[in-house]
Amino acid sequence: MTTLFMDGFGRHWWLLVLYGVLGVLVGLYAMVSPLEAAVALAWAIGVLALAEGVVGLAALFANGAVAGRGWMLFYALVSLLFGLLAVTNPAATAGALLLVLACWFVVAGVFRVLFAFQIRRHVQGEWVIAVTGLLGIVLGGLFLAKPLAGLVVATIWFGVGMLIYGVLQIVAGLRLRSLHNRAF
Repeated sequence: MTTLFMDGFGRHWWLLVLYGVLGVLVGLYAMVSPLEAAVALAWAIGVLALAEGVVGLAALFANGAVAGRGWMLFYALVSLLFGLLAVTNPAATAGALLLVLACWFVVAGVFRVLFAFQIRRHVQGEWVIAVTGLLGIVLGGLFLAKPLAGLVVATIWFGVGMLIYGVLQIVAGLRLRSLHNRAF
């Protein structure tokens, strides 16, 4: 282990642990109160979109636009509009995002089923791909039929993911701490 790594990143092991603890708390909150967590997440995404829009406009007026000026203006305005919608009505935003997710599940599912049929002569076990496609279609259909239940399920999935992320961050931080302590 290089001294530069251990000296620089190694002494900040506690940041990984802090991120992990926050991840665990967010994950637990999403699992215990999925509707409230979905609304809070939509609001937070709205705040990020507002910030992105402001930064985009600032870059545009400071002549720092990397993309074309028209595209930068379009992106900044769309970010600001989405951010305003998400901050002022996060519940509707969460519902709309779920509907987009549901449509994606259906489209991805159809694609997987068609893909499985196309490769069936060349690949054994193509039925697994077809089954995942069918599951995607069913899940998307359920989300479309029962959006509130879909929002709860999607938020609980997010919570489980955040819980796993948090635990892994804590473990990584503690391992980094032990490596740092051994190096010094």
